Formats: sequence, C-alpha cells, structure tokens
Amino acid sequence: MAKATKTGQFIYIVQAILEPSKCKIGKTDNPERRLKEYNSITGKSKDNHYAYLFVAQVSDMAQMEKAITERFRILREEKSREIYFYNHELFRQYVDYIKKSPWFVQEVFIKQTAPKIITKIVKRTTPTLKERGLTRKELLQKAQKVDDDEFYTLYEDLEKEVACYDKRIWRNKVVFCNCDDPVGGDETRTSAFALYFINHFKDFGLKKLICTHYSGEVDLFNAGASGYIFTKYGFNELDVKKESPKGYTGAFEDPLSIKILNDEADIVCTNPPFSRAIDYWKLIIGSGKQFLIVSAITNSINTAFIPYFKNKTVWAGHNRIDHFLNPKRQLVEASGHWYCNLTIKNRAKLEHLKIIPLKDIPDAEKSYDDNKTLLVSNCYIPSDYKKPFAVSARPILNGVLECGYEIVADKRYTPYIDGKEKFARVLIQKA
Repeated sequence: MAKATKTGQFIYIVQAILEPSKCKIGKTDNPERRLKEYNSITGKSKDNHYAYLFVAQVSDMAQMEKAITERFRILREEKSREIYFYNHELFRQYVDYIKKSPWFVQEVFIKQTAPKIITKIVKRTTPTLKERGLTRKELLQKAQKVDDDEFYTLYEDLEKEVACYDKRIWRNKVVFCNCDDPVGGDETRTSAFALYFINHFKDFGLKKLICTHYSGEVDLFNAGASGYIFTKYGFNELDVKKESPKGYTGAFEDPLSIKILNDEADIVCTNPPFSRAIDYWKLIIGSGKQFLIVSAITNSINTAFIPYFKNKTVWAGHNRIDHFLNPKRQLVEASGHWYCNLTIKNRAKLEHLKIIPLKDIPDAEKSYDDNKTLLVSNCYIPSDYKKPFAVSARPILNGVLECGYEIVADKRYTPYIDGKEKFARVLIQKA
C-alpha cells in the first residue's frame, strides 16, 4: 500500500478484527496516519486491530463521502454515523459505487479475498430404486425423516418469488426474517433474505427490517445469537442483554423473537428449519401476521399441515425450489416450495391443471382404490364428479383450491390397491 502513504484526497473502508458485522467509511488526506489513529484509540482490546479493506484516491473526498452517506443511508449505524453494516456482498457494493463515481481517481488498495470455489453438480451413475430394493414411496418417507435443517435459500429463488407479488404489500411494513443472519464471510454465508430486503429497502418503502438467527446446537452461520434492525435512519444491533435478560438464543421460539413477532412484525419472510416446520407453522399462523416462507414440498399432503390448507389460512406460493446450498456451500437438490397467506393474483400454474369431465380423463390417469375412492394423477381434475377424490400435492400447489374445490378431510389419505399401500394423497371435492 505504498501509494496510500502519500497525502492527497482518499476514501477508505476500514474494519476492526473483532467487529465482523461493521466497517467504517471515511475520508482522509493521509491513509497511513489515519490507520495509526484508529489503532491507537480502540480502547476496547489490544486484539481489536483495525485494517483497511479498501482505499481509493478521489478528486473530491468531501463530495464522495456525502454521496456515500446518502446512497447507503440504511446501512449507517444510527448512533455512530461513521460505522456501516458489513458483509461481503455489501462491501462489493460499496467498492463498486466508489469506483463508478465521477470523483474516483484510482484504487490504492483492496483486501484480497480467497478465490471463489465453484461446485459443479455431476450426475453419477447410481443403482435404480429396484436394484436398491426401494420404492419411490419408501424413498420419500426416508427423506422426510432426515433431520437436516441446513438448507440455505438461493438469492435468485427469493428474487423470483417476491417478483410475483404486488410490490405495494411491503410499503411501510416491518419485515421480520426470524431465521436469518445478515452477516457472513462471503456472499454464500450471508442470508439471502437479509441481503435481498437490505437491497430493496428503499425500493419497497419498508419501515423496518429485523433479522435474527438461531445459535444453539445448530448455529446456521456460526456467528452466535444476534439480531440486526434496519430502518431508513440506519441500522443497529439488538441489545439482547437488555431485551432478554435470561439469554437470547436467537431461535424463532425464543421469548424475544416471539415478542418481536407479536409486537412489531407485519410480514415474516424466511426459510425456517425443515425439521421444526410443525412448530414454526403453528407459531407464525397463530400470530395472525402475513408471511412468505419456504417449507417442504409435501406439506400439503402431510396431516400436520392439511388443516391449514383446508381452512385456507395458508396456501401455496408461486414457485417450487429444487436447489439449496448446504453447509459446505455446495449446490444440492432438495424439494421445497413457497407458502404464504399473501394475495395471489394471476397464478401461472393454474394452466397446469386439467379440469375436464371424468369420462375424458385418460384411464391411465384415474383408478379406484380398495375403498372405491377415485384417484386421479398428473393434475387431472374431474369437473363433474360429486364425491370426494384423492389427489397428490401437485394440484394443491398449482392452485386447485382456488378453482371451486376444497379439502374435505383433516388427515392425509393413504390409498390401497389390491391391499398394497400407495402414495399418500389428500381428499378434495367440488364445493
């Protein structure tokens, strides 16, 4: 950083080693002297060493600093206006903004990051289900028993889903991401939910964004229990010692998290732990708040969740999710779907439903089980059938309950044909 020792006009980004969620952006005529000043006045700990993340020479540091404070207003700490919220992706946005400004002269220093590891999905030749002695039903049941919560939503999947709703639903609302940490060592370790709503805070006209995450036995991002609040006036960290004297775990059922949900939140948007879905749905739906969440694609034919769909307190969102990031930040296949209680307009997947007279449904797509209950497959729906019939999760996810049909049983329906158990379904009937 030899050039940075010269006097002139500079904009810098500096960070203390013990404060990973924060950085400082400022101006100076001597970067070397300014860094020494930081390291001589820390006062907290000799280990809280400051280091530059970025230094740029500019033609007008006062104007540049003014522009930064305006552009990244919600990311400035409310108490100390020199401090900005930090994660890897936001840092890239800071640097990109400075470099594209009319006052930028040259880059003097930027901290090097480890090269990004790109993981490719390689198709492997695996034994067939028959060769492994499994049926598809048995495989699905086995997968449902796996207690693995560490599936992280991709930014683009969140972006794709939110784009399907009227943007006005977010205006002047408090969004609560109660399973999400906005801090991460790189963009894959930062919650997509936190980052997305930070990026769209002004565009959506949000009133407040609150992000919390669990740090118990399964610490999603190995960052400890914490929470962050973003408003148009800036950000601040949850004072968990003051708000929760007994110790804050960051879990969605923690008393402080429930207090935020009940007293402040307007809309909840997150990817809760799949293994805790029953508890999470009960809490969120019971709160009466609006929500847009990710959960297992089979929930609509699971007895624990069917009553919610039957009573129309929850319905499918627009999109399914086929890939997530695992703890190693590798792309893995898993079946999820969006669920919500937000208004759905122009659901595109209604086109997938084939609502026609029973006689016109191909014989291969309809049958009767041992109880003489009609089973239909491949999104065929009999338009003239008066009795209850059984469907898979797909028609529910595609919006059949918005087409004059309703769920008629609180439990999943398990059909038997010639005494053999088949895939679980749900009973619906024309209203």
